[in-house]
Amino acid sequence: RRSRASVNLPRVTSAMFSVAVASFAFNAPLSKLHMDLTSKVAPIVAAGVLAASAMPAFAGDAGAGEQVFSGNCAACHAGGMNVIMPEKTLQLEALEEYLDGGVSVQSVVYQVTNGKNAMPAFGGRLSDEDIDNVATYVINQAKGGW
Repeated sequence: RRSRASVNLPRVTSAMFSVAVASFAFNAPLSKLHMDLTSKVAPIVAAGVLAASAMPAFAGDAGAGEQVFSGNCAACHAGGMNVIMPEKTLQLEALEEYLDGGVSVQSVVYQVTNGKNAMPAFGGRLSDEDIDNVATYVINQAKGGW
């Protein structure tokens, strides 16, 4: 018969062996694995970061922007026109001439948010998301000829 100590001893020894193996398996090779993964993954992560930073700051939803335009802008700017100041339309050529900052979503966001001359400011009346969306819609429509 085995004594109680001898019965427990293999379990303790097995546990200690398991801890030692686990320590070796998860520490020593992990460093090499980490280095291998880092060298292979780092360029992919860097490319992703660069791609994300190259995306425009304002990437609105033109479909949602059309709805915002219809409900808030079309009274004065239906079809890209301007009923208050006919020369200052939303046509590409007029935007190139009159829009501060050039033809960009960012410039339209600024104009819609702050207003200018007869155009009221919509910042505070529309959400930032709605303004981004309507700006995207206006630029897309202007470039497409309304």
